[in-house]
Amino acid sequence: MADRLRLGVNIDHVATLRNARGGALPDPVRAAVMAEQAGADGITAHLREDRRHIRDADIGAIMGAITIPLNFEMAATPEMQAIALSHRPHAACIVPERREERTTEGGLEVAANATWMGDYIAPLRDAGCRVSLFIAADPAQIDAAARIGAPVIELHTGAYCDFHAEGDFAARDAELARLIDGAKQAADLGLEVHMGHGLSYDTVAPIAALPEVRELNIGHFLIGEAVFVGLPQAIATMRAAMDKARG
Repeated sequence: MADRLRLGVNIDHVATLRNARGGALPDPVRAAVMAEQAGADGITAHLREDRRHIRDADIGAIMGAITIPLNFEMAATPEMQAIALSHRPHAACIVPERREERTTEGGLEVAANATWMGDYIAPLRDAGCRVSLFIAADPAQIDAAARIGAPVIELHTGAYCDFHAEGDFAARDAELARLIDGAKQAADLGLEVHMGHGLSYDTVAPIAALPEVRELNIGHFLIGEAVFVGLPQAIATMRAAMDKARG
């Protein structure tokens, strides 16, 4: 069993609420500080091409306000690489991005673009960022991630969570089996394994129980729960669910 499972809290959708009306409130920097105080092990923020939630100025402000690591989610573009290199966050998670999508809909295609992707992540690694690739639990993608020297992968749990929400438990369990196999494969290749996307109180336990997984990144669900119970309570409940599953 790995050490204590880390929880990264994604505060993007605090910024989404801010941007819905304009102005400065609610402040994602305040959310990041509250998340740290509530026990988050890291903060995740995705600076999208269209700046639909996190804005450029938020990145530096968040890094200046917290003492825990920032996981900077970014598309594999020259613009985002330059921004990451200027800030040098603890972690840079490369994610696929399409302008029309509401949320990240799938994993990166690493296997078919291995040479290009290896060249892209090299400057980030050289700058001291912990590079991770957000991929599906597909053997070819996991092999490719290891081959190009990415130290970390984050396996996409979105399909697993969607099947659970739809009540298609056979498909959910099949997707969970893929995640289990993917985590084992990645660990055997020497990769650090993270998971995330769509996780909730109802779906987190089987994922948190996997011994190969070192970190979960959870955002939308926690921000939604915070509307009703407050962010510290939402994080505390998730932390307790993770610890119970891990124990």
